[in-house]
Amino acid sequence: MKKSILTLLLVGWASLVLAQHNPYISKVYEYCPAPGQFVNLLPEYEEGDDANDMRLKAEDCLANHEQVMISLGGWGGYVVFGFDHMVPNFKDEYDLKILGNSFFAASNPNPDAPRGGSAEPGVVMVSYDANHNGRPDDPWYELAGSEYHNPSTIHNYTLTYHRTPSSHVATPDKSYPYLTDTTYIRWTESYNGVTGATGYLAHNSYNTQPYYPLWIDSDSLTFSGTRLPDNGVDESGNRQYYVLYCFDWGYADNQPNHVEGEHSSEFKLDWAVDGEGNSVNLPGINFVKIYTGVNQQNGWLGEASTEVMDAWDLHMIDADGNEITGIVTTETKLEDSQSSNPQPQILYDLSGRKINSQLSTINYQLSIINSQLPKGLYILRSSDGKTRLIKY
Repeated sequence: MKKSILTLLLVGWASLVLAQHNPYISKVYEYCPAPGQFVNLLPEYEEGDDANDMRLKAEDCLANHEQVMISLGGWGGYVVFGFDHMVPNFKDEYDLKILGNSFFAASNPNPDAPRGGSAEPGVVMVSYDANHNGRPDDPWYELAGSEYHNPSTIHNYTLTYHRTPSSHVATPDKSYPYLTDTTYIRWTESYNGVTGATGYLAHNSYNTQPYYPLWIDSDSLTFSGTRLPDNGVDESGNRQYYVLYCFDWGYADNQPNHVEGEHSSEFKLDWAVDGEGNSVNLPGINFVKIYTGVNQQNGWLGEASTEVMDAWDLHMIDADGNEITGIVTTETKLEDSQSSNPQPQILYDLSGRKINSQLSTINYQLSIINSQLPKGLYILRSSDGKTRLIKY
């Protein structure tokens, strides 16, 4: 009976401590979309807005589980957001969920193709606040999704968009009424130091506002990163029915937010790689950057443009919005401490600050129980990559 009461108290305590941290996005640090058909609309630009005003509008859309969609525009356009705690990296587990507006097509004329519909994949980058200053100024690492090693994927890709001059004369596609200007915004590309093609982002008849971000003074915008393979196919052959096919895994706005029995829109921090493609073993992450990963026009559908509407720590909230309280306590951890081969441990607080890097399974118990640490949640990470949430 006493043990049952104690268990209830521990679970209640864990719930209370978890409630002190927001599992969802807490802040948007940057919002810099590339030109696109929903830019200046999602969120809406108002005359006089500057970059910080638009950042705050993006924050109002994304933070605290508001789930109001923002658009990142064409290839390279991005948003940077963060959490009020470090999302821990649990080995071989899904750590993060990101919501977009992807959906499957009602009918697919190519039954042998992958699933598709409206998939506008965004590359996901993550960062650990190693200097603990609360700002996303530490190294970024790409979460290497299913197309990372695809021969058609271009790494070290750079794209520059050029503002449409006031003297520009629109060039509509007279045989295709959906495109009102086929040479609307010019772009130039380069990769691996070699100048590539020049192309245009078209203006369509559905969204009549300017597509270049109106709060940006510069006449050009340059973005760099990974360009994913084209994923849009004109399955009708006459520019009437486009299917944007999903990649297998690892990209935002790539598959529907919830697919029963699948980990759609979920991400493992184990996928993180550095600029050379080497795996990086992060204790967790504090910041996320998402940018549109496909540079493709799709007829009347317009350019591929990643949309984002929410993200959360999967170790604190499940897909149904229920709080997770399965936390190891120091009491239950003691039962595991009789190992004949204790592993070195690193203890972090929820901000990601390293508390002690010289702990073992056994002396960890003695150290933390006799320490002056504030009572609360900590992240314990062993040398073999296993991670636990510890309540002390």
